[in-house]
Amino acid sequence: MKVAIIGSGIAGLAAAVRMAVAGHQVSIYEANGFIGGKLSSFKLGNYRFDAGPSLFTMPHYIVELFELAGEKVENYFQYTSKTIGCKYFWKDGIVLNAYTDQKAYLKEVENQLGVPETKLKTYLDRAQLKYELTAPLFLEQSLHKWRGLLRKETWECIKHLSLFEIGQSLHEVNQKQLGEPHLVQLYDRFATYNGSDPFQTPGIMTLVQHLEQHYGTFVPKKGMVSISESIAALAERCGVIIHLNNRVDEIIVKAKKATGIRIGKATVDADLVISNMDVVPTYRHLLPNQKAPERILSESRSSSAIIFYWGIKSSFPNLELHNIFFSQDYKAEFEAIFKDQTVPLDPTIYVNITSRDVDGDAPDGCENWFVMINTPCDSGQDWDNMVAQLREAVLNHLQVILKKDLSSLIEEEYVMTPPMIAERTGSYQGALYGSSSNGKMSAFLRHANFSSQIKNLFFCGGSVHPGGGIPLCLLSAKIVTDLIQND
Repeated sequence: MKVAIIGSGIAGLAAAVRMAVAGHQVSIYEANGFIGGKLSSFKLGNYRFDAGPSLFTMPHYIVELFELAGEKVENYFQYTSKTIGCKYFWKDGIVLNAYTDQKAYLKEVENQLGVPETKLKTYLDRAQLKYELTAPLFLEQSLHKWRGLLRKETWECIKHLSLFEIGQSLHEVNQKQLGEPHLVQLYDRFATYNGSDPFQTPGIMTLVQHLEQHYGTFVPKKGMVSISESIAALAERCGVIIHLNNRVDEIIVKAKKATGIRIGKATVDADLVISNMDVVPTYRHLLPNQKAPERILSESRSSSAIIFYWGIKSSFPNLELHNIFFSQDYKAEFEAIFKDQTVPLDPTIYVNITSRDVDGDAPDGCENWFVMINTPCDSGQDWDNMVAQLREAVLNHLQVILKKDLSSLIEEEYVMTPPMIAERTGSYQGALYGSSSNGKMSAFLRHANFSSQIKNLFFCGGSVHPGGGIPLCLLSAKIVTDLIQND
């Protein structure tokens, strides 16, 4: 069959590989002049930056693509594991290294925070059980086909329903099971992995942190962009044709069946259309004459971000690849983002420094800082004013903890805002993960990976099931191709 894929984000690239390996003729149509969507890169002077996602875990999903195609992953893509997954800083002077080795991590938490190893181990084991029960049912297959739900895994989930703690917020669960304020804040943070609020998202989301703790943290030897570049190279080796600077204007539908796409005045016939574009603009712009699933499209959006890309003419040996500098009042921070739709006055700051692991990302003695702060998505705020406000707050916070005049060390700077994210990646309102998971069941009620109204139309990527983030986007590609093969 002829398959047209709209967008070259990581899910679109992975779907292309899977469809090509299955023997189909696959073409990708990308609006930008580069592949990868959020997973792209750029340079500022002598500094290289990954533009978007910076956390790499569960590499087996990428390895699986190469094995499927009969190729050796090391010929395209190399990566190494990290001893310290993340380093956490609090304003009261406490510093915690989150070792990827669980025994070392448990000992670190006990030494720094006074939480007994057995208490945290019980919490982590509970999160693991949640993941193992739900992953086969909710993450690895479509939730919108009855045949998938009529499995023994469904009954196992029902038997353990109370374990999922859907009636409590993530914060309430962490407060009850952990108690220690620093550790509660650390595990509340994992709500941001899908752009949600720990004071609203349900307690089942403790399973999110299991992925990082259990599978470990890794770093690609050529930066995060090499993930999308290597999958694109694999796709082309499998016969996929990638068309850059080709913005799709319409999905052509005839007799309730997708029959191709339109680019300007040109039409491209296709037996199957897969949209890796955000589901909201897919309906609003590419399917203007079709009935849209308004309830799903009107779900509240996830958080977005303001990102400062700084070339720093100094080095900080006390920092790691991933660093978190926590705010004093976490609840106030999330109320600002999700209730007041503004940036917090005292934000939590994430600093990613790939030059610690990736050769050539910064000049000798210098570092490339990716500094991200969670914000609301774009609803018309004064972003220029917010950037100025946030920049001052971030510099003040970091300079107090790091005891250096950071502002004098910035020799290159670029700033990304939610409207810019929306423009660059097609993400509706710049939301990083599509809809939020702030409702009790919202994480399980995302848009399906297929259209129930239009035959031969499918969806993959972070705005649809099973959600955002690199592992889930790769799973969405697998779900789509499984649906196509089974149907």
